[in-house]
Amino acid sequence: MSFSHLGLSDKVLAAVAATGYTTPTPIQEQAIPHVLARRDVLGIAQTGTGKTAAFVLPMLTMLEKGRARARMPRTLILEPTRELAAQVKENFDKYGVGQKLNVALLIGGVSFGDQDTKLTRGVDVLIATPGRLLDHTERGGLLLTGVELLVIDEADRMLDMGFIPDIERVCKMIPFTRQTLFFTATMPPEIRRITEAFLHNPEKVEVSRPATTAVGVSQFQVSVGREPHEKREVLRGLLRDAKDLNNAIIFCNRKREVALLYKSLQKHGFSVGALHGDMDQSARTAALDQFRKGEIPLLVASDVAARGLDIPAVSHVFNFDVPHHADDYVHRIGRTGRAGRAGTAISIVTPLDQKSMVAIEKLIGQSIPRAEGSTESQPVERATISTSGEPQAREGAKEHTREGAREGAREGGREGSRGGRKPRRDREPRHSGGGRHSGQQPQAPAAAFTPPSPPPASRTPSIGRAPAPQTSQDSSSEPADHSHLPAFLLRPVRARV
Repeated sequence: MSFSHLGLSDKVLAAVAATGYTTPTPIQEQAIPHVLARRDVLGIAQTGTGKTAAFVLPMLTMLEKGRARARMPRTLILEPTRELAAQVKENFDKYGVGQKLNVALLIGGVSFGDQDTKLTRGVDVLIATPGRLLDHTERGGLLLTGVELLVIDEADRMLDMGFIPDIERVCKMIPFTRQTLFFTATMPPEIRRITEAFLHNPEKVEVSRPATTAVGVSQFQVSVGREPHEKREVLRGLLRDAKDLNNAIIFCNRKREVALLYKSLQKHGFSVGALHGDMDQSARTAALDQFRKGEIPLLVASDVAARGLDIPAVSHVFNFDVPHHADDYVHRIGRTGRAGRAGTAISIVTPLDQKSMVAIEKLIGQSIPRAEGSTESQPVERATISTSGEPQAREGAKEHTREGAREGAREGGREGSRGGRKPRRDREPRHSGGGRHSGQQPQAPAAAFTPPSPPPASRTPSIGRAPAPQTSQDSSSEPADHSHLPAFLLRPVRARV
């Protein structure tokens, strides 16, 4: 089927033909007719399948009629990150060439004044992140009562970032009769519950099983030790030895780790950029532009780059840190192998990541083969992982040996403190088992002895001499057992004169 059979307008078809696309993707083929029929749509498809065009193209057709009013947008698109919002605007600019539509972008890191000026002129399409959108509505510079079409894109990412309460607030400001389009790559139970509240009798368009990975992506995992420097060595070896590596995105779990790895790769001579949520918007935009243009072949990024970014030529994805949530793995490796291309995804796995890898393999329904990593200097000790995702006996034995050695050292230290020192001459040996002569077991007296009578009050106690142990008057009694007491309570006390 071609785009001409989907019901799009002539202007939109001309713009699509100018970009070189002739055949719609499955998500576009199934979703576009329902959108043009003014039905609510729930679209589920893996990343890189053309979800953005599935709502941009019919929106352009529907917006050809009507005109925008000041501070009252006709359509609203919510995106979880600034980069995704900017990318959707680029799609409107590309496919809406022959139309006079006003498109506004409301994202953080940009002046409120410039955004407010655009809203005053009237907006046909408003693309926003939830936080900045609510800032404008609370200031009174934006009214959502004229919104006819609402698009919630990357809904699962919205859930992860905690935007669902904000979206619920936004939906209360929009007319109940609106049309809603809901797109997501994964479908956790929380998202299913939200769709029941936001959508009304939606048409469900599912072109792939939720949380599946692209067929053209070759996936591997490399086992390393626990130390960060080992992971960095293995990564540098993989980057240098990788075949057909044109460019690559390297994902880290934390912003701090992004900055550290960026500096490390720079120090070792790699041309690399960085992208994370704490960077200014201008720096984030510049890093993405350099990466898209090929000026820097490597981009170290947090999960801010994991969702929806369309960089078609990414050949490799490296998970420097295995994601804590299995869904994030699907989105990360979806940055490569886009639009039918081949790609490679490699995860660097420490022993602490085994539980996460088992969850990932369970989610995607396939096992990820293990490969040997390359290092620059000496080989790094690696954990050998069985097909079940658990460490094999060799690694468990080594771990047990290390634990035993540490335990033995601790016990040796305690025993040495008890039996390794000779008693001072002015000290008397104790009769209990917790004294410093722990090398010999305390012997029971051959005959019952009578405890010495207490010294008179005028007598000065001997300095450094331990008080005599108190025993029972019974002739058959054994010495008191003080082995349950810690050693420091059994030490003699020097009385001050």
